[in-house]
Amino acid sequence: MSGWDEGAVFYSDQALAGDDAAGNRGDPGTDSNHSLLQKFKEFIRNFETTNNVFPYRESLLHNPKFLLVDMGDLDTFDSDLPAKLRSSPADVLPLFETAAAQVLVSLKTKVAGDTGVMEDPAPGDVQILLTSKEDPLSIRSLGAQYISKLVKIAGITIAASRTKAKATYVTLVCKNCKKGKQVPCRPGLGGAIVPRSCDHIPQPGEEPCPIDPWLVVPDKSKYVDQQTLKLQENPEDVPTGELPRNLLLSVDRGLVQTVVPGSRLTIMGIYSVYQASNSSTSHKGAVAVRQPYIRVVGIEETNERSRGPAAFTQDEIEEFKKFATAPDAYKSICSKIAPSIFGHDDVKKAVACLLFGGSRKNLPDGVRLRGDINVLLLGDPSTAKSQFLKFVEKTAPVAVYTSGKGSSAAGLTASVIQDSSTREFYLEGGAMVLADGGVVCIDEFDKMRPEDRVAIHEAMEQQTISIAKAGITTVLNSRTSVLAAANPPSGRYDDLKTAQDNIDLQTTILSRFDLIFIVKDVRMYSQDKIIANHIIKVHASAGATMGESKTSKEENWLKRYLQYCRSECHPRLSESATTLLQNHYVKIRQDMRQQANETGEAAAIPITVRQLEAIVRLSEALAKMKLSHLATEEHVQEAVRLFTVSTMDAAKSGINQQINLTPDMANEIKQAETQIKRRIGIGNHISERRLIDDLSRMGMNESIVRRALIIMHQREEIEYKRERRVVYRKA
Repeated sequence: MSGWDEGAVFYSDQALAGDDAAGNRGDPGTDSNHSLLQKFKEFIRNFETTNNVFPYRESLLHNPKFLLVDMGDLDTFDSDLPAKLRSSPADVLPLFETAAAQVLVSLKTKVAGDTGVMEDPAPGDVQILLTSKEDPLSIRSLGAQYISKLVKIAGITIAASRTKAKATYVTLVCKNCKKGKQVPCRPGLGGAIVPRSCDHIPQPGEEPCPIDPWLVVPDKSKYVDQQTLKLQENPEDVPTGELPRNLLLSVDRGLVQTVVPGSRLTIMGIYSVYQASNSSTSHKGAVAVRQPYIRVVGIEETNERSRGPAAFTQDEIEEFKKFATAPDAYKSICSKIAPSIFGHDDVKKAVACLLFGGSRKNLPDGVRLRGDINVLLLGDPSTAKSQFLKFVEKTAPVAVYTSGKGSSAAGLTASVIQDSSTREFYLEGGAMVLADGGVVCIDEFDKMRPEDRVAIHEAMEQQTISIAKAGITTVLNSRTSVLAAANPPSGRYDDLKTAQDNIDLQTTILSRFDLIFIVKDVRMYSQDKIIANHIIKVHASAGATMGESKTSKEENWLKRYLQYCRSECHPRLSESATTLLQNHYVKIRQDMRQQANETGEAAAIPITVRQLEAIVRLSEALAKMKLSHLATEEHVQEAVRLFTVSTMDAAKSGINQQINLTPDMANEIKQAETQIKRRIGIGNHISERRLIDDLSRMGMNESIVRRALIIMHQREEIEYKRERRVVYRKA
């Protein structure tokens, strides 16, 4: 028993002991709760940024509900505090909140109590929200080592539940002796721990309280709001061929109902576990298996314009500005776009404009004008249309790539899904919502079902998606550019057909595209030789490792430059440019009217006010490439040129505009028509090839016969069957 009376000195860790006695004992790291509380109070009261500016005191007085604390500020004030917060947030955060509540009380003026004596107001509840500048972890890397630590992750919310009430204190009543008791609840998704027995000592002759005597009194308990969110990892972080993972988040008090599905978030939270009630039968026996979730203690919405590392270093900004002032900036950007594709210069320029985008405008009456440029590539197979789409998907800061056959209307806009556990409905955003602020690439646009294509109309012009399904009525944002690729109905672009037959899309969707390119596979000896040479070179030099690092660096540079331009620069038209544009638009409309009068039918691609807005957006995008805040006349001229070579060219293409009929030809065509009618009786059909051969034996010109067939087809006297091989004469 030696040593029991050695007369050692014992410290009591009481509030009165002061910080010196408590703080300098044995291990200086084990601060008591009280000293931590004092430190937090000190921090909120005395942290100043510049001379006599106390940000946390001010913000507490302005908004007593919550306090946004930057971990960097905590670190500069006292380097122990952030480390404590990171390692055991569940214990330290309540202390911080108590400290904030106490400071708030001391900052407020005293109020008159019931008796008329001046006393401190009752301490309210202050929620502490944390932010930090560190890089977020990926959802995949969260493992057991992070449990009950502070983590920071980024992702997209895909679902939000409705708000529930969560008890913080549960009031219990013993059903035998009616004694009351308050039990605190664990925060997050944890429950309350109810004691098994009542601690009431029975009087003689009284029945002792049984085991489990407690009844919950819901009316007297204290509640806070709580909501669960589902967070899915960002599409750019998902490894190829894997499904995106998602994670449960629980938010409470001030953060409830601040997040809508489809928004990108960066979250600070405590990685914790809960016992899933309806876990699958395979886990029924496994007592120790828990589901992870994150208790959110801070939300930042990622900036919707840039959505990436928004911070640029000073050197980068210098380099960007230097690049933008160079006279050939426009050319060098276009050369960086899809460098492995030969030719197609105008398409590359259009894709560059699409990536940079015009500027979005909000009018005073609440109308939004879109600033995103939509481009349609229409043409022959093997003209590198899909390669452009793939390139844009890699380069744009946010991009989603879908194919026409594989996407439904719900998959593009939003779908309503029933939650398996709670049986309630929630919304999941589709491709157009996830790509908000970026580009949607749609391949095989013509193969989409018409009712699915209609779903894109609203997203392309109003930039919103409205939904009324299963009792959910809502409007989601989808501020995206659309880059679509399509083939003509017969697979190839047929020069003998009119523009209407070649472009088999409705006027409503065509007018929403700012630029429509008809990409033809022209057979020309010199050009074929150059293209073949280029493609063989690409294949031969693909293995060279030196080039690879360079291209990835260039791609990265272009991505950063894009982000910088989109966040920093919002050009407007100059005075002289507006007058030039006005005159040009009026002239185009006049020409189209004249052409319609001459040929007797409307153009396949309408020229409407939307096309005027398209030229405005193109001019702004061209100005944005050079980081200039004014779109000048030369920008407008280049935009008009791009518009003319794409959309105007497509509107004028086809057969019946190219050749003006002379009276002799008209006569010949009439003769050919009578011969065709003689050959085919009403309701009969004949192979087109054979018909043309027969008539050319009679001495008729083949092209005249073809034109006669086209004119009869327009008048709906004949129709084509079996992929246009057979001519059928209608009644």
